[in-house]
Amino acid sequence: MQSFRTELEDLHHPVVEQDILDLAQKIKLFRDGQVDVDKFRSLRLARGIYGQRQPGVQMVRIKIPFGRLSMKQLLTISDIAEEYGNGNLHATTRQDIQIHFVSLDRTPELWARLERDDITLREACGNTVRNITASPSAGIDPKEPFDVSPYAFELFRYFLRNPICQELGRKFKIAFSSSEDDTAMTFIHDIGFVPQIRNINGNETRGFKVLIGGGLGSNPHLALTAYEFLEEQYILPYAEAILRVFDRYGERKNRQKARLKFLLDQFGLAQMQELIREEWKALNVKEYMVKRDILPSASIPESRAVYLSAPVDPVQFKRWRETNVFEQKQKGFYGIYVRVPLGNLDVKRATLLAEIARLYAADDIRITANQGYLLKFVRSENLPALFYSLHEIELAEPGFDSVNDITACPGTDTCNLGISDSTHTALEFEKVIAEEYPDLIYNNNIKIKISGCPNSCGQHGLASIGFHGSSFKVGQYSLPALQVVLGGGRLGNGEGMLSQKAIKIPSKRGPDCLRLLLNDYLENQQEGEYYENYFQRKGKQYFNNLLKPLTDLTNLVPADYRDWGHSENFALKTEVGECAGVIIDLGATLLIDTREKLAWASEAFRQRRFADAIYHSYTVFVNGAKALLLKKDIIANTQIGILQNFETWYGPEHRFQFPGGFKDFVLRINQHEPAEQFAQYYLSAADQFFHTVNEIYKEQNTAVTI
Repeated sequence: MQSFRTELEDLHHPVVEQDILDLAQKIKLFRDGQVDVDKFRSLRLARGIYGQRQPGVQMVRIKIPFGRLSMKQLLTISDIAEEYGNGNLHATTRQDIQIHFVSLDRTPELWARLERDDITLREACGNTVRNITASPSAGIDPKEPFDVSPYAFELFRYFLRNPICQELGRKFKIAFSSSEDDTAMTFIHDIGFVPQIRNINGNETRGFKVLIGGGLGSNPHLALTAYEFLEEQYILPYAEAILRVFDRYGERKNRQKARLKFLLDQFGLAQMQELIREEWKALNVKEYMVKRDILPSASIPESRAVYLSAPVDPVQFKRWRETNVFEQKQKGFYGIYVRVPLGNLDVKRATLLAEIARLYAADDIRITANQGYLLKFVRSENLPALFYSLHEIELAEPGFDSVNDITACPGTDTCNLGISDSTHTALEFEKVIAEEYPDLIYNNNIKIKISGCPNSCGQHGLASIGFHGSSFKVGQYSLPALQVVLGGGRLGNGEGMLSQKAIKIPSKRGPDCLRLLLNDYLENQQEGEYYENYFQRKGKQYFNNLLKPLTDLTNLVPADYRDWGHSENFALKTEVGECAGVIIDLGATLLIDTREKLAWASEAFRQRRFADAIYHSYTVFVNGAKALLLKKDIIANTQIGILQNFETWYGPEHRFQFPGGFKDFVLRINQHEPAEQFAQYYLSAADQFFHTVNEIYKEQNTAVTI
């Protein structure tokens, strides 16, 4: 604890300090049995702390906006992984880094250590705006109209700890692509931005194609185009307005229907846009010009003479340069992709990678969506030395983002939702490709992706050839299985194709399945035909027929009952997932939370943050109403439903007199500018409302002490 206090004293950031102190206090209350387990789960998830499959330890997810790391930050995370975790840095498909096997009691200290180098855990998990992703090549992409990095960073800063997105119905994902190639896959995000430049009234104007309502998971949806071109100053307020609509109208009971894509299905694009316009008046900013120079300029390394203790293998160097290196838009400089199998980088190699980057690259490392790293501004004359250094630590494997660069989530290694093994399966597949199809390192059209369950953390939902964990029941035994999905892909400019569910096979037949699919494509493809087009031409039934022999369960052998990487027989073990769990609120717990929101509203008003004060006050109304509805066993699935039900059941109650009715009164939030006068009026009404609700509880001897 003394170490934790020391770390806090070094921060000099009151908001962050209080956040970490709150976490430490809630952990203590939870240990003492004074905080409801579901409420505590929600609190820690919003601070990047996720319960692992293994009891008693946590996965800590570090939020790294658009995957950008300085060398110092990489070294800090390495130190954290070694001291608090299992010594491994796991890069995710959302450009985060995860540390596993962390003690819950040490998470405040860990967080304080990270914040000293401007690294946060805040809102890395839970029902919040998750890490905002972007094309890793942003800023150096030869095809980009402009660098989207500052836009991603500004949105990250604006929504961090923003009241409008702290307790959403479920997670919310935003992505920026650097060009129409759409390497950030905007079409599978709640909001996606693709940069464009147009000539408007003789002026070169920056803007974005805007897509909304995409998502993967067990019910994948392609995003719809909200704007073909939205000028840059409107993208932040537009994103805030969408979040306000999602918060107000989004599903909160059935987690399977609690994403923006389902709300968009319910309302349709036209009505959704109208609801967004209704929120515009209440926005804190109606226009926001992103500071294009908000990020530090790249510190370009000098050319250096390097002595190599052994000659560089010319064949290996050639394969690496052809598959992992590209020339930047800044002529004479190169971007270097570092392939990291399964995204797992041990502390020793992570430390050495930071040192290699210091010698040869700019202080701007990017984590990629396929779980690797990108080094920037490497000089041509330094490429051999860089290759040699990477080769020495086994990070110079060729074929970045190729057929043999398979994406996989941790699956049953650590995740509660994992059904069958994804990591060892991916390693088996990479072994097959490396040994039997070595030239496929030059093919970056076919994407192979594996998830441990249908939720698509490994992004199998957009794979050319994808798999997710499943099982068979064979007599009294369970058999590990892989659900095959095919034909997904990125088409560009915000368009894509979702993979289609094909056939389910025993896991141990996965390599044979992969061989059948690759051989079939290599033998029958037309000239230049991409895999997704080949799949469309042949049709799903063709592939089902091709793979059907692998589904025969009459010829099983003992090894089929053991998953890849396991010596024991498979047993189906899944638990309720945490990543986007819905809070199960009890009345008393909810009132404690409401009191806290009221305090936050008062503090925000005192600091003249009127928009925040108004939104916290709004939450007081919603949570207080929900607490009383629970006493009548009335459950609403949305915030708007809570307001409607409260008006129905408590409208006649003389202690709740609201001009025009409770619902209309509360929804004044989107009818007023976030100015001091309205903020004060709204906060005062929220304060009175909370005290009345608490008075009702007091009458029944269940009051919350204020």
